[in-house]
Amino acid sequence: QVHLVESGGGLVQPGGSLTLSCVASASPATIYRMAWYRQAPGKQRDLVASITSAGLVNYSDSVKGRFTITRDTAKSAVNLQMNDLEPEDTGVYYCNVVSRPISYDYWGQGIQVTVSQ
Repeated sequence: QVHLVESGGGLVQPGGSLTLSCVASASPATIYRMAWYRQAPGKQRDLVASITSAGLVNYSDSVKGRFTITRDTAKSAVNLQMNDLEPEDTGVYYCNVVSRPISYDYWGQGIQVTVSQ
């Protein structure tokens, strides 16, 4: 079982910035991919950004150019730098880990991000 601890959420005004962090209780060698998902009120959970052990990154179209995902492989941690935040970025953000060699999905408890005046 892998435990994920998320931090860094909160309330920010439009145009502001936040950094989300997630630390996994797993060896970096057993992690294939780390990612952030977002669930807005009344909507499904969608991928925001992901990064593989090889450093390959993927972003949703809505955050390209504003969000940056980075990974500290030595610490099994992932960060999401969010700039130029918009009200549409509001939601609960979940850290996700896909393990290897057997592919299991692990989820954090979620952290609230609210973008509002």
